[in-house]
Amino acid sequence: MSEGYQRRDAEIVDYELWRASPEGDALRGPAPRDLAPGSYFVCLGAAQTFGCFVAKPWPALLADRLGMPALNLGVAGAGPRLFLAPQWRALIDGAAFAIVQVMSGRSADCSLFASGGRERLTRRDDGRRLGADAAWSELLSADLAGIRSPLLRGIANRGRAWFGRKVLRRLVAETQASWTADCAGLLDAIATPKLLLWFSRRRPRHRPRFHSLRALFGEYPQLVDERMLAAVARHADGLVACVGARGSPQLLRSRLTGEPAVVRPADAGTGEDPSQVWTHNAYYPSPEMHEDAAAVLFEPCLAIRSRAAARDRSRSRTSG
Repeated sequence: MSEGYQRRDAEIVDYELWRASPEGDALRGPAPRDLAPGSYFVCLGAAQTFGCFVAKPWPALLADRLGMPALNLGVAGAGPRLFLAPQWRALIDGAAFAIVQVMSGRSADCSLFASGGRERLTRRDDGRRLGADAAWSELLSADLAGIRSPLLRGIANRGRAWFGRKVLRRLVAETQASWTADCAGLLDAIATPKLLLWFSRRRPRHRPRFHSLRALFGEYPQLVDERMLAAVARHADGLVACVGARGSPQLLRSRLTGEPAVVRPADAGTGEDPSQVWTHNAYYPSPEMHEDAAAVLFEPCLAIRSRAAARDRSRSRTSG
């Protein structure tokens, strides 16, 4: 999917994609010159860490402030389960410390969907692969089949959202529980000191409602609420929150001419409407939001880097 971002966004940003291994995901560049253990910090997350439409995302900005290289492991549509795969282990374990973005709850499993830690879901009953939005939209409208009148459809939708859709409610609860277990497991698997980053336009409080996809998911990170965040934050060495929408929506400009530019979401190859175009980035964090994230992370990262250095000195004395 990172390659899809580059196809879609080529007029706006060159992401300088690279791979840590031939079979691995394409990562946000530039590629690091050195991955010697302890010489860099690692940032795990999704598109908000990758930095869609941003020339310098928060990991790079933070690296400049700390004077220490960052390894950006922002992967399109990632959920916490993705980074439990063996391909990430050496990169994560070699870092002096880690920052883990709170990733979307829609990239998690339930009894109907298998995610593999990604936003593309596979239905267990028929093997179909769908984007999370399409998959959950099908569930929301399944009990409205055959109602042709827009008025009657709207009335039925509201009534069933309030008093029905028990299967849908169960699947949401399963997905939230799966995400919580995945995120706690990921944090526990990271041996190096780690911070959890809440990077969103909204605060953690969220109550899923069942009349529309937006009401169900909420703003990014979709489906994650304050109870889930509190449960996983105990597994990190600190929680940092960056909430706001400074600079959003972001006018898209050509990196070649500086003039306003147009992006076709369908160019990413993920099934969007081919007629849709974007002149502004209203979903991903703006450059200003990335600046804010780097700013709030700076002091906590100084502290956690000091603890990591003290830990390494202690280990050296013990091994010596």
